[in-house]
Amino acid sequence: MARKRVAVLISGRGSNMVALIEAAKQQSYPAEISLVISNEPEATGLVHAQSAGIATAAVDHRPFGKDRAAFERALHILLDDRKIEIVCLAGFMRLLTSWLVEQWSARMLNIHPALLPAFKGLDTHARAIAAGAKQHGATVHFVVPEMDSGPIVAQGAVPVLAADTEAALAARVLAVEHKIYPLALKLVAEGRVQIRDGQCVIDGIIRPNGVAPDFQ
Repeated sequence: MARKRVAVLISGRGSNMVALIEAAKQQSYPAEISLVISNEPEATGLVHAQSAGIATAAVDHRPFGKDRAAFERALHILLDDRKIEIVCLAGFMRLLTSWLVEQWSARMLNIHPALLPAFKGLDTHARAIAAGAKQHGATVHFVVPEMDSGPIVAQGAVPVLAADTEAALAARVLAVEHKIYPLALKLVAEGRVQIRDGQCVIDGIIRPNGVAPDFQ
């Protein structure tokens, strides 16, 4: 089976992008990272991708002003020209319109630093601590027009400790992110994930909360 062509969209250092690149170095991995795009031309993640021999591109959102549609059309044309099959958002700090999301329906993944549906949006670690949550973690999900609401492919949890600071909790969650994103992309690239009634069906089993990091 041919490896799926994947583009990773970043805005900064792209630590989850690095995890995907490392996973894809294995020839048995069903996806290849074919392109890394950033809306920030100076993003350090672009340098890492280039050093790994991966094609990169910058589509700076600023020249488009408030014309989000024009910015997204430029992104879409680039993805289409490079024959990309799956898009992975990895710290891409731009909200996407319904138009672009629909172009990549069931082919665009995002990673969120919380156990969705809890703590959608920003500042998830501070909010988890403030809420007295016992568990926190990360989620990989398909992107839908509503923010942080798509069908869940994979989740990984960590305990919230009594002495946790936001930084300490974030570091433990990030380690989980680096495990579940390559896992989720693998499952999708292998064709083992379908979406039914807004939930993921993985290997024929409905899994509303996705799979755990030890799932193969």
